[in-house]
Amino acid sequence: MYDVAIIGAGVAGGMLARTLAAYNLEICILEKEQDVAMGSTRANSGIVHAGYDAEEGSLKAKLNVRGSRMMERVTGELGVPYRKNGSMVIGFGDEDRETIERLYARGVKNGVQELRIIDGEEARRLEPGLSDEVTCALYAPSAGIVCPYELAIAAVGNAMDNGAALLLDFEVSHIEKKEDCYVIFSRSRENFYGIRGKMRKEDDCLHAVQPTEERMVCARYVVNAAGIYADEIARLAGDDSIRIHPRRGEYLLLDRECGGLVSHTIFRTPSKMGKGILITPTVDGNLLLGPTSVDGEDKEDKATTQEGLDQIIAKARENVKDIPLRKAITSFTGLRSAGNTGDFIINSPLPGFVNVAGIESPGLTAAPAIAEYVVGMLAEQGLALSPKENYQPIRRPVYAFRNASLEEKNQMIRQNKAYGRVVCRCETVTEGEIVAAIHQNPPARDLDGIKRRTRAQMGRCQGGFCMPYLMEILSRELEIPYEEITKSGEGSEINICKTKE
Repeated sequence: MYDVAIIGAGVAGGMLARTLAAYNLEICILEKEQDVAMGSTRANSGIVHAGYDAEEGSLKAKLNVRGSRMMERVTGELGVPYRKNGSMVIGFGDEDRETIERLYARGVKNGVQELRIIDGEEARRLEPGLSDEVTCALYAPSAGIVCPYELAIAAVGNAMDNGAALLLDFEVSHIEKKEDCYVIFSRSRENFYGIRGKMRKEDDCLHAVQPTEERMVCARYVVNAAGIYADEIARLAGDDSIRIHPRRGEYLLLDRECGGLVSHTIFRTPSKMGKGILITPTVDGNLLLGPTSVDGEDKEDKATTQEGLDQIIAKARENVKDIPLRKAITSFTGLRSAGNTGDFIINSPLPGFVNVAGIESPGLTAAPAIAEYVVGMLAEQGLALSPKENYQPIRRPVYAFRNASLEEKNQMIRQNKAYGRVVCRCETVTEGEIVAAIHQNPPARDLDGIKRRTRAQMGRCQGGFCMPYLMEILSRELEIPYEEITKSGEGSEINICKTKE
């Protein structure tokens, strides 16, 4: 039996697992997809918000500011790139000025530091590419940027390195409350995979479980961090108070050579639907435009539309001059978890069952603070928190060869010749990094898993050159046939068969 089962391996679930792994507890993370960070975390703006947007007194406001202050330490421990680049909310007239003044006053009440209102001239000194029509801006130096899925992968991996278990392809079908625990059952799938953390003595590897085996997990406490499906998981446990609907957001990503167009994250004055179309550099040097904001009902609709992309382009051009849109390399859509309360839904409707739902923006920023908050809730309900003597908060990242000095590169190659073979030319990713990603917790099992961990396939050619080589490495390292390699799990196989040896 586990002490705590966390349903959902996004950034909120991953951060909670990492925080709990510091104690002498048996923890498991249950994820219905074939990898972690596959929901809202995967397609996210990656902004570490300062904390002026959420209503004062709300959970969003409290946990945003706390999470923002924690982020530099957390990312440093996890080896995840983070940059405190600052943000601006730009205005174009008196009405926008009034909104900015309200945001400033709210930010001060929320405890945001160094926040100030600047005029258009100063805004353009900080960001020369801003529109000439900008008259004022709210400047927040404490805002930053991070890669959302790298943060989730690292958090889950660090939890696993400290003994937590990860069960993938585990889609919850029903939950039963017993006298001393919850029993969580999974829907039948062709296979599901369990991965145990390295600090456990038994089962230190990836193993397939046949569908004839009983698929259930028992845990004394359950945390529902299932993203856009959190309302459905809550209902399975007997809580009908939550309503979640997906809010679609489309993005446009430009080549790495465009990342220097702006240095800050640029917002427009917000509306009830969100913070509008932003323009921001990414920690990897790209330029990101978006997202749109469209409420819907389909929790699987991740299609991009011409209408959405046109809206992004039009709004972005209003804010920043001379955006090189011909350098766009991909577009994508993310689904945000919009709840029915307007705030994060973090509660315990049943003894031993905690909801972490409606974690829309600023959920990424707040994730470390959400973890702290939920651990406190569990402790109040009787979860014993005995610190683990050998807890290791530091996670060694898959080394980015492209960012190393010449001396460091030569040293890496001397230690492992695989670092001397560049597989992804666009992003300068080596075979050594790819092999490490396949064997590091949580392991990459498909092409998209490698992409999220190493950036191979994220450059201009989007995998057109390196994909066959990546498939060969996956086949060799996982010891499975080349034809069974997938892009993103079952049903996305690349090849039917080999035509030549």
